[in-house]
Amino acid sequence: MEYVEPVLGIANCLGTPACKYLQYHRKLNDYVRNFKRMRDELNCKMEDIELQLKAELLRPLGKIPKKGVENWLKAVKEMIREAQVVENKVSNGRYLCRLAMDGPSAGLPLPTSELVGEEAVRNEIWACLMQEEVSKIGVWGMGGVSKTTIMKHIHNDLLKEQRFKRVIWVTISKEFNVMKVQDDIAGALKLKEDWPREGDKLRRAAILSEMLKKAGKHVLILDDVWDKVSLEEVRIPEPSSSNGCKLVLTTRSEHVCKYMGCKVIKVKPLSEEEALILFLNKVGPNILVVKECAGLPLTIVVVAGTMKGEYNHRIWKNVLKDLKERIGKVEGVEAEVIERLKFSFDHLKDEKVKDCFLYCALYPEDYEIRKVELIECWIAEIFMDEMDTRQEMEDKGLTILKRLEDNGLLENITTKFGLHGIKMHDAVRDMALSITRMNPRYMIKAGLQLEDLPEKQQWSPDIEKVSLMYNSISEISLDVLPTKCQLLTTLLLQHNPIKKIPYSFFTNMPCLSVLNLSFTKIESLPNSISELKNLTTLLLRGCRELRDLPCLSRLQELKKLDLRLTEIEEVPEGMDMLIKLRYLDLRVHTLKEIPAGLLPKLVHLQHLSFDVGNEKTILKAEEMEPLKRLECFDGRFEDIGEFNKFISSMQQSKKNLIKYYLQVGLFSMGSADMTHRRDKRLTIGGDQNWEGELIMHPIEIQELNILKCDYLRNLVDDNSSFKNAIDLRVCRILFCEGIECVVSLSSFASSSAHPFQNLEMLYLLGLPKLSALIMKDAGIGSATSSTLAPSTTFSHLKEIKIVNCSSMKTLLPHWLLPNLQNLEDIRVEECHELVEILGAAASEVEEKGSDALIKFHLPKLRKLELWVLPNLKSICSKSGVMVCDSLQLISVMFLGNKLKRIPPFVPLVGNGQPFAYAPPSLTIRSSTEWWESLEWDDHPNFKNLF
Repeated sequence: MEYVEPVLGIANCLGTPACKYLQYHRKLNDYVRNFKRMRDELNCKMEDIELQLKAELLRPLGKIPKKGVENWLKAVKEMIREAQVVENKVSNGRYLCRLAMDGPSAGLPLPTSELVGEEAVRNEIWACLMQEEVSKIGVWGMGGVSKTTIMKHIHNDLLKEQRFKRVIWVTISKEFNVMKVQDDIAGALKLKEDWPREGDKLRRAAILSEMLKKAGKHVLILDDVWDKVSLEEVRIPEPSSSNGCKLVLTTRSEHVCKYMGCKVIKVKPLSEEEALILFLNKVGPNILVVKECAGLPLTIVVVAGTMKGEYNHRIWKNVLKDLKERIGKVEGVEAEVIERLKFSFDHLKDEKVKDCFLYCALYPEDYEIRKVELIECWIAEIFMDEMDTRQEMEDKGLTILKRLEDNGLLENITTKFGLHGIKMHDAVRDMALSITRMNPRYMIKAGLQLEDLPEKQQWSPDIEKVSLMYNSISEISLDVLPTKCQLLTTLLLQHNPIKKIPYSFFTNMPCLSVLNLSFTKIESLPNSISELKNLTTLLLRGCRELRDLPCLSRLQELKKLDLRLTEIEEVPEGMDMLIKLRYLDLRVHTLKEIPAGLLPKLVHLQHLSFDVGNEKTILKAEEMEPLKRLECFDGRFEDIGEFNKFISSMQQSKKNLIKYYLQVGLFSMGSADMTHRRDKRLTIGGDQNWEGELIMHPIEIQELNILKCDYLRNLVDDNSSFKNAIDLRVCRILFCEGIECVVSLSSFASSSAHPFQNLEMLYLLGLPKLSALIMKDAGIGSATSSTLAPSTTFSHLKEIKIVNCSSMKTLLPHWLLPNLQNLEDIRVEECHELVEILGAAASEVEEKGSDALIKFHLPKLRKLELWVLPNLKSICSKSGVMVCDSLQLISVMFLGNKLKRIPPFVPLVGNGQPFAYAPPSLTIRSSTEWWESLEWDDHPNFKNLF
């Protein structure tokens, strides 16, 4: 019990907490719940296919799959034309499915963390939302007292209750920006075509106002409001009992709530007891066992994270003493919160870890930072020269991120684009900024809507790091050019509309090491950039107006150069002199050539990327051979011969690429399918002599795309190296006229190969001869009922998409189903000869007897989508029943008139009878005409379930 006194003391010190640390767990709906979304998906699908064809497939050197593509586009456009008719039927109740169609989606759930000890205030807010006479609610409390967390839970509860047609969440932050708020609301309302991203403010406001009115009864939540917000300026209709709309805002200021006419609700700090118990929970049970449990927000979590794993009671007593002294030195609640958080920062001890944390404050408030981007910045700024390989540096970056997350100083999130990211809580960022303000090395003015550079007097002679990212600086005036920046090492100007930089701008920055001008409108760089002899990192990604650069030969220390998404046509002059270059990104579609002899001089390159879709930047193996330190590589080779030479040289040097996107041949995938991306990708497109063999050991490959290789008959056979591709996760085979099956083995029983044992996604498009996924022998027909595929083949498969494969008659035979127990999604489109989805051979029916049920077990299947299949007669054989309790959606569109039955189901557990059972969450989505044409003679009471 010697821990009790210091632990209780720390809990008392932390009794006025900030906000509970959020650990995001991204939750997204797995299926679309209304017809309009389905129509939008279909439209997007059509646009993607058209884009793919225009960008990559319809090239002069390639064969054009005219019939398949034209049929596809024709069918899709017909669907879209008829969509409005069906949507009208929805409103009249004629569209049939298990679940009621509830109009446009109210919104998506927000990721949030567990709430403990806040039930009273949560219930109070909810009660006000349910009262007609209350239209505006102001939730206020000190910085970090869980206001946002509480409101995220309420947001998600409102979605479940469905009392409002829309629930809209908008984060305001300190720097109120009308345009950003309008964009966020427009995004929530899914305004696309008519929404002007820039320009006419009056038009934007008018459109937004009208759309909010049309949205009907809604709740608008404005999070983190620092000052009064003019609803009129944004053009948010005034909430009232007559329109049924509600406005909820969270703020640190009670005055803001009152000014805006809100019902005021205060969120109070947690009690001492609640704080103590959750603190102990975060620190771990080995410190002290407490019977009663409650909750505690951010400062408790942060300090608890700092002390987790510490069991020496003397250290705990010293921590208590330190914390008390810190709090005693400051006045004011907000200052106390910052001091508590700073305590955790100081206990990081490792100076490099501290620098990594403070670097996050260079980003704007509430910014979602991609982890990959952040670690890249750390490599450039903090530990560039410490290690031999990028892999080691990236691993170190991930280790530091994990430590900062565990300490509660960074929030682990999934970004709005579905990427791994982190975020700084407002209170934590305030603490970080308070540290940088005391340090003359920093100037941080990110995301403040600045239109000009800071005045000269703000550029301290001691300044080292300047962040002006995400502002509105379009011009750098000579009048405000800094003159005393002799120590400046980092200048971040990305995401500003800067068009031109004066020659003299860089002349007073002799120590500049990192310059980021990414996503600016810069048209050219001044020649004075050549004087930056200490420059190690030059980032120009996304500068789409940039067409050339000055000579770079004098930038002898340059280690990273990013020119991706610029419009340069020639490799910059003097690049062959940059012998210390480690990172070079030349993913530029306008680049005309790679000068011979350039790459062999850049022997320290660890990361090298070219645009694999650019036919003018085809690589030669001999040029790549000297690059012995290469770890990450995107590039294109003309044919399999050159590709195999490159792989051979890599293997001889005993060097394995840890990340790559390699392209072989004339055709590339482009950006047609950005889902399921993996770190090790290979695309082979248009090689007409390729029989399927590669020198590259296929175990490495995680994503394989085969495009327009007509010579192939299958991807895996007894002699294929791909039969051992045990790490392959994604496989796409597109427009290969000779493909008859995916896997062909002479004898399954004797085969030691288990191809595709870890494959998760299989996409087959435009394969006119494909008749089966697996054959015992190519050319003698598909496997028989007695056949069992190799036990692990397709055993991890989650998703199958098959489009325009005109020879296939049965998609999945019964004997293959034991291998498909992880299958979640089946999508089949425009396979004109397909007769059944799940099939049992005649011998199986005969063996079991005509009255016996053949069970098709797919225990994890969630979606079955069947579009444009004019000859489809059955989903499963007449003697078969489906066993798949997880099934959520059967979507049928344009199937003709041959499919007359919904398959019967039996429960996953128990024998059951297929007469009055269907998966509990199943929705059937179709036209009314198809539904009314179904026959129920065999199981008449089955229809009542729908």
